[in-house]
Amino acid sequence: MRELLKVEKLEVTYARAITAVQGITIEVRKGEIVALLGTNGAGKTTTLRAISGFLGLDDARVTEGAVIFDGKNIANQPPYLITKRGIVLVPERDKVFPNLSVVENLAASVPATNAAERKRLEELVFQFFPKLHELRARTAGLLSGGERQMLALASALVCGPQLLLVDELSLGLAPVVVEDLAQRLVEIRKTLGITILLVEQNAAVALSIADRGYVLENGRVVLDGDAQRLKNHPDIQEFYLGGAGERRNYRDVKQYRRSRRWYG
Repeated sequence: MRELLKVEKLEVTYARAITAVQGITIEVRKGEIVALLGTNGAGKTTTLRAISGFLGLDDARVTEGAVIFDGKNIANQPPYLITKRGIVLVPERDKVFPNLSVVENLAASVPATNAAERKRLEELVFQFFPKLHELRARTAGLLSGGERQMLALASALVCGPQLLLVDELSLGLAPVVVEDLAQRLVEIRKTLGITILLVEQNAAVALSIADRGYVLENGRVVLDGDAQRLKNHPDIQEFYLGGAGERRNYRDVKQYRRSRRWYG
């Protein structure tokens, strides 16, 4: 598989003073699902915003390194240009327009040039999310958390992305809903060939569907490898997969080994 995205020695600075990520390097090959793992404050969301161009909303910018997508450096380009290139972000919060219906949300994401094209796009997303078809006239603000997440993913899909960035798929959702959404991502990848970069605190869910993963800590990559090797790594088991799946406080476990790359 060819390389679609490479984030190379990325540094992001907020308010021209605070460095949020330091020297992050990740690679995503075409057709992969890649997980970006870490606790709150690790730099996961900042990395996604650097890739998608949404850093400017937080008075931040890429100050060192590069974001190479399909052979071109897109660091610090505005979001609308990056979206045109084929990268679409499903954000952590504020995922939908609450005062619009399901169908209106889809139309607002990418206004179709004609009725036939709009119908085709709707049929595509309703294939993956049949529940949304049942709720197509409902106001998005009245949807459940899982239904809003479905709508957010659907709104991204109608943009026709090559690379789908998903920030915290599991946030605030019941485990059964998260598992269902994760399997839908697998189906979307298989059917449409879309590449997915998934940011998650829930390592068990992320590694169950990912091909490879990276673990971030304090704005740096501390571990990486294929999903099975990460699941078998003692630090991942102790910190992310121990205690019947509970995420434990970092102070309660030993420090990660500081390998820049890990292969087991």
